[in-house]
Amino acid sequence: MTPVTPSPIASASGGSRLLGGLLVLALVGLVVVVTQWPEPPPDVQKPTAPGAVGVGETTCRSIALSWGKATDDSDVTGYDVYHDGQHVTGVGGDQLAAVIAGEPATTWNIHVTARDEAGNVSPASASVAVTPPQCGSDTKAPSAPGGVKATADGTTVTTAWAAATDDVRVTAYDVFRDGNRVGTVAATGDAKQFTFLDFGVPAATNHRYQVSARDSQGNVSGRSAGADVTAGAQCTLLCSITPVAKDTDLVWGLVELPDGSVLYARRDKREIVRLDPRTGQATSLGQVPGAVSTGGDGGVLGLTIAPTFAKDHWIYVFYTTASDNRIARLRLRGASLDTGSMQSLLVGIPRAKSHNGGRLRFGPDGKLYAATGDAQNPRLAQDNNSLAGKVLRFNPDGKIPAGNPFGGYIWSLGHRNPQGLAFDSRGWLWSQESGDKSVDETNYIAKGGNYGWPLCEGTESKSGTGCDTHGFEAPFATFGPSDGLCSGMAIVRDIGYLACAGGARLYRVPITDEGLTDMQPLLVGAYGPLIAAEPGRDGTLWITTRTGTETQILRIMLPPAA
Repeated sequence: MTPVTPSPIASASGGSRLLGGLLVLALVGLVVVVTQWPEPPPDVQKPTAPGAVGVGETTCRSIALSWGKATDDSDVTGYDVYHDGQHVTGVGGDQLAAVIAGEPATTWNIHVTARDEAGNVSPASASVAVTPPQCGSDTKAPSAPGGVKATADGTTVTTAWAAATDDVRVTAYDVFRDGNRVGTVAATGDAKQFTFLDFGVPAATNHRYQVSARDSQGNVSGRSAGADVTAGAQCTLLCSITPVAKDTDLVWGLVELPDGSVLYARRDKREIVRLDPRTGQATSLGQVPGAVSTGGDGGVLGLTIAPTFAKDHWIYVFYTTASDNRIARLRLRGASLDTGSMQSLLVGIPRAKSHNGGRLRFGPDGKLYAATGDAQNPRLAQDNNSLAGKVLRFNPDGKIPAGNPFGGYIWSLGHRNPQGLAFDSRGWLWSQESGDKSVDETNYIAKGGNYGWPLCEGTESKSGTGCDTHGFEAPFATFGPSDGLCSGMAIVRDIGYLACAGGARLYRVPITDEGLTDMQPLLVGAYGPLIAAEPGRDGTLWITTRTGTETQILRIMLPPAA
């Protein structure tokens, strides 16, 4: 482009002016014209995905990795390594290898992403599964636990015991009721005493509890002496737990219909299923058009219905396509989805292998709320021009409602990967969010609130002033990812229930005018990793679990209202 030369400017005293896009410096007897070129456009192009991940030397505690170089229109400045959606480490753009810590006999699915100087993050590489070997040879079983006691509070039984011993280390205890395993407790630290809560025990009957210990190589002790107890007549905490159905795909979204049947989403098969809880019969209604799997936590995710479902038969679904995440609605017609009725409500939500968020909830204001992840690109969580890393609010027809704080769809920002959403009786919105390395967060979602990611994780500053930044919202509760990775959240009678995969547990937490109180871990290890938690009718709770390749759908009866 040829610059346009402005008219000469003379100044007796010297000075400068901006004229016609040029900076003119005027000195006595001299005019210097300096072209002010326009700012270059921002870099928005992502690097290509890194090449295939190779696995080198693997010990019981470490894994050597390498991968192919990614390319970019500028320069690749770094690579990030993830296992099962959790960030492990980052290296510079000139490094194509890393050694990460591993867990003996634990399978990790590992992938790598690339990033450039502008913070653009590439698509993920293909995943590779790695299982480090056991550390050495150990054939000696632990001793049997001692001092086992059992006490009943209604239909909840507390079992306590003393630590067992082992030549290496006890890693877990299995608890048995009447000969059947009902739970597992991890043997962490140097604790000398352990307890387990058993819920929904058959009322007014006698039961015997025993405990066994095991080590990291699967050596199992004999069972302890039995402790006998009689359960009370009244239900407490969880009244009954009934397995209703099983599926081979991961069930992430679930909603109960007015007639008592259940719709659930097969995440990776991208289809919606209708379940009759009375018979356990599951019938496929068809696939969601355009939905794809990401090989991570993408696919058909959130599923909900509006309070007007009995009249309009709309099903609302959050799903992943080849290019983005979307929210759409389509009608249920008899025994199938009416794909011709499908309406896209919101498109262009950034997608990735992981961190897609995906939960949908209707609020008491009749608006639809959606949780979106940062699409493994943390800077997007603070970018009001992006729908990633946000809680969104919109009308059932997809239009932007009055009252949104930023004029668009965004209700709150600064989220990493919120996957649980629920409203209490006060109309307060709560969210459960997976952390990076430090903590998971339970947040009260305020209109226009900024929850800090990536500058802040929980209460830990990640850069700069981090959590001390003015205007950042603090979480109401935090706990370590090994005890969390909670993707489901339901509130029934102002008691929150968090379904957690990492700790294989269900947290129960009453909600009061002051916030969250007395968070209790329930079902620890009894049903494996928990995925979804959804409220049902008449004080019931729906839970989905995932162990290996099997999903189980559970219905839990809760105590009656006080």
